[in-house]
Amino acid sequence: MNESNFNKYPLNEPLLKALELLHYNSPTEVQQQVMPILFEHKDIIVRSQTGSGKTGAFAIPICEMVDWEENKPQALIITPTRELAIQVKEDCFHIGRFKRLKVSALIGKAPFHLQEKELKQKTHIAVGTPGRIIDHLDRGTLDTSMIKFLVIDEADEMLRMGFVEQVEAILKALPNERVTVVLSATMPPDIEALCMHYMNNPEVIMVASENSTADRIEQYLYKVSANKKMGVLNDLLTIENPDSCMIFANTQSLVEDIFGELNELGLSCDRIHGGMEQPDRLKVMESFKRGHFRYLVATDVAARGIDIDQISLVVNYEVPFTAENYVHRIGRTGRKEHAGKALTLASSSEKRTLEDLEAYLGNEIPAGILPTQEQVKAAEAAFEEKNSQRPERKADKGDKLSTGIMKLHINAGKKTKMRAVDVVGTLCSLEGITSEDIGIINIMDISTYVEILNGKGNMVLKALQDKPIKGRIRRVSKSEK
Repeated sequence: MNESNFNKYPLNEPLLKALELLHYNSPTEVQQQVMPILFEHKDIIVRSQTGSGKTGAFAIPICEMVDWEENKPQALIITPTRELAIQVKEDCFHIGRFKRLKVSALIGKAPFHLQEKELKQKTHIAVGTPGRIIDHLDRGTLDTSMIKFLVIDEADEMLRMGFVEQVEAILKALPNERVTVVLSATMPPDIEALCMHYMNNPEVIMVASENSTADRIEQYLYKVSANKKMGVLNDLLTIENPDSCMIFANTQSLVEDIFGELNELGLSCDRIHGGMEQPDRLKVMESFKRGHFRYLVATDVAARGIDIDQISLVVNYEVPFTAENYVHRIGRTGRKEHAGKALTLASSSEKRTLEDLEAYLGNEIPAGILPTQEQVKAAEAAFEEKNSQRPERKADKGDKLSTGIMKLHINAGKKTKMRAVDVVGTLCSLEGITSEDIGIINIMDISTYVEILNGKGNMVLKALQDKPIKGRIRRVSKSEK
């Protein structure tokens, strides 16, 4: 394995292997400051902007320090939105993949009973939104007795969304002996009071993003009347001709209107907002990550929790209601080494909101020059050619982790008293198979799913066709789930 700067931390081989495949080549500034403190089991307040690598800063040490043998959750991560919860869950799962960590997402508008079943099995880390976590606590389905680590992500957004009382209720349900990490771009008085009351002499880390927003992203402002915005948007998209683009609006109805206009133009697009069912939102997000379409129209619900490296353009169809949302919106582009551009359309009715935004940023957003019709016409051929082609498919960052892993389905589960130890015992009795070749095991009511690592899936699949598991031959097949 290639040497990485992460070798200087107390990380075992399974995590180092995952970090290498995930292209965590060297720690970001926030990771360098936070990780050593977390390894010392000290409370931390982290003030850091988007794009700084803050998820890795807490996820890497937590994944290393949780005990695989313990069945009850040892870490709880609270996020303000369902999308961010899913993103953090995926990051923790990928980082802990070769340690075989089980990570559960506890989010609303998703089946409660499925989450309940998942929590009854071995679960190392739980990630969720405040409301759904409270639901599990009230019903006794989330056992917090072994929680050693609590992370409150985007605490200022929790406050803005009115979740602080719910977060306090969760804090009261957790063991006092724990490590608490609070991450927040700003520190409003309510969040500061929460930290003072529930944290133990926390160290405060203040880190800007790896490069300032102004350095990473070209920003331009176009002052146009509200009734001309759609035409200006079409012209700018033609000129910019992005490979991948997010267009933000403040309301669900306007998102639907913009989506309808782009759809009428035949552009490869979709939309996401809080009025959609959760499975639909997740499906849209996954499709956009994979590059199945080029343009995503969204409310601010999608500004947080999207980790896509190659969004080349962000357009603010309206000035966002809060300056923090502007930072989160434009932070979807210009990630890692990639260049980014953010364009904002502002009408006269948005003058006050724009002034507040520029006061927050400390500077005026540079004025953009609207393209002439001659320039638009000259760019149309290239725009139409690109949009007549399918967008380039994007690899998921977890794809490399899955290389050499096969998931098998065993036609037996809890109702036939199948246990993980039965599966492990059978697999380890096969020639050439050790516990190192066995990944995550999920036991459902009538099915069991097990990951076989190190390229040994086909060999195990063949051997299990006539090998008894728990005293009987079971139907075993390759799982597409």
